[in-house]
Amino acid sequence: MTQLTLKVTTAKAYDETVALVRASLGEAGFGVLTEIDIKATLKTKLDIDVEPQVILGACRPQLAHAALQADPSIAALLPCNVVVRSDGDCTVVEAFDPQAMTALSADAPAGLQDIAADARARLRGALETVENA
Repeated sequence: MTQLTLKVTTAKAYDETVALVRASLGEAGFGVLTEIDIKATLKTKLDIDVEPQVILGACRPQLAHAALQADPSIAALLPCNVVVRSDGDCTVVEAFDPQAMTALSADAPAGLQDIAADARARLRGALETVENA
């Protein structure tokens, strides 16, 4: 099975990690377009308490544009989701691996591989910044 995410774990507190993830994504050229607070949503909609967790929809416009030029259907997989979640004594950060996008399509255009590799390298670097901070 294809690995779908890039993942790091840190001993930093959840709120500190969310701020660090936002900053490291920015340094890698990504902006955060969307934010879904899973904890708040589940509390509001289902009255269920869960550990803090947020999904950040990250986008590097240059890569998104190039990917859309290569395959307009890739829009269904954008933006790149980055999840920050509290997990006991640590905080986990996971990002959908852009190269997994190309693995989902048997006939992915050749140029899409290079775009995915660039996005993957940038996301991997952002996650490593969080892990090593």
